[in-house]
Amino acid sequence: MPNDRFTIQPSDLASLYLNPPEASFQPCNRTLSCYITMSNKMKIYFCGSIRAGRCDVDLYGRIVKMLEKYGEVLTPFVADPAVTALGTDEGTAKTDKEIHDRDVRLLQECHAIVAEVTQPSLGVGYEIGRGVAMGKKILCIYRPQPDKKLSAMIRGADSNDFVTKDYEESQLPDILENFFKDMVKPGDKLDWKSYEPM
Repeated sequence: MPNDRFTIQPSDLASLYLNPPEASFQPCNRTLSCYITMSNKMKIYFCGSIRAGRCDVDLYGRIVKMLEKYGEVLTPFVADPAVTALGTDEGTAKTDKEIHDRDVRLLQECHAIVAEVTQPSLGVGYEIGRGVAMGKKILCIYRPQPDKKLSAMIRGADSNDFVTKDYEESQLPDILENFFKDMVKPGDKLDWKSYEPM
């Protein structure tokens, strides 16, 4: 049997586990090819302050644009100037519970987290902590300020999967490039050239 052809029993499809969740199955019959395709696009969760203050929202927009070079940003609403510190409308979520559940789901779905941590935020800290617990690759970026220090819980967490960088905006392209070049590209494409049901 050639390398790109193999037989699968119809009963096997029920137990086939597709991961990551963006995988899709395209049905086939005896005469058509069958494919399981998994997206090879990096999914990035961007964190920035919302309720703790929106003074950096324009910067967040520029960061999101830079991140789009590397993959899909799952949280573009963080950079939306229409999302305010006092509002409960963040993207498609309307209530606190919807926001929490959506964001946890997006954290589970992402391959990497990039957090702008200059503006202290309980929500961003929570997202980072959940990301650590999930084993995500995390980059925290911080603009040093003379009268403030970054939390030791962020600065002290550096490891193989967790990096904190001080930056000026002009340095961001290089910082992001260095972070993503070491990331394992997620997903794969599996082409089932032939499906021959019994």
